[in-house]
Amino acid sequence: MNWDDLRIIAAVRDEGTYAGASARLRIDETTVGRRLARIQRDLGVPLFDAVDGLRRPTRHCEAVLEHVGAMAAHVAAIDRIGESQPGPVGRLRIASTNMVAEELLAPHASAFLRDHPGLTLQFLTASGNVKFSRWQADLAIRLRKPEKGDFTISKLADLRLYFFEPVEIPNDEPIACVFPDELEAIPEAQFLRARRVKNARCVTDNVRIVRTMIQSHQASGVLPELSCADLLSDHSLRATLLTRRRDVWLLVQNHLKRDPATRLTIEWIRHCFRDLSRD
Repeated sequence: MNWDDLRIIAAVRDEGTYAGASARLRIDETTVGRRLARIQRDLGVPLFDAVDGLRRPTRHCEAVLEHVGAMAAHVAAIDRIGESQPGPVGRLRIASTNMVAEELLAPHASAFLRDHPGLTLQFLTASGNVKFSRWQADLAIRLRKPEKGDFTISKLADLRLYFFEPVEIPNDEPIACVFPDELEAIPEAQFLRARRVKNARCVTDNVRIVRTMIQSHQASGVLPELSCADLLSDHSLRATLLTRRRDVWLLVQNHLKRDPATRLTIEWIRHCFRDLSRD
């Protein structure tokens, strides 16, 4: 039993028909009938009698609806908690790679949360893409354009990419950091393949591993500019700017597009990426 089930019971009671409840809840009429049948089966009691073409609540239904009314009052009270907070109120779950969260979002997060006390951000991170579904994240930042889905996609930025290699390494080729085969289509992997790098004995999609290897001055690899920092000023390393850039995409759940807290968070994310697409 969940809140959506209880809303169906209340809607059928108020409207008197499955069709009326369907229109009110904006779900298919057959779905109303199917879910109500399941609810009655789970409870083991009838909730409605068919009388003159209408659905009349049984005494069991009235007992259930007393509890529904109390729960609705509690839900309304919870909604009012945020009214004392200035500005939008909400908890947003942002899925991204570790690199994006650590290098771009985290440095700006404290100021953003300080200025908007009604907001809470939950960062969902991994070295690869965190799974994005309506029940697991509200927004996601992707370094590869996703397949079409039930979400809104927009471009955030295009990242510069740099190939780093040690200026001098005695008696051997530097260890080349390359990408797993499933990432062969990304610009970084295509550059390394065209360059025919030798000694490719480090295979990873983890940017922090590549950066650490490059910092040892014994390895070569490709990094996005937001992870380069002091590497570009390290005279022991040679940096080559790649011709192609890496696109960054923002995914937003469709049901949140007009939510004030979500819109504010989207603007903040865009601000974090603003300087990365400069020419």
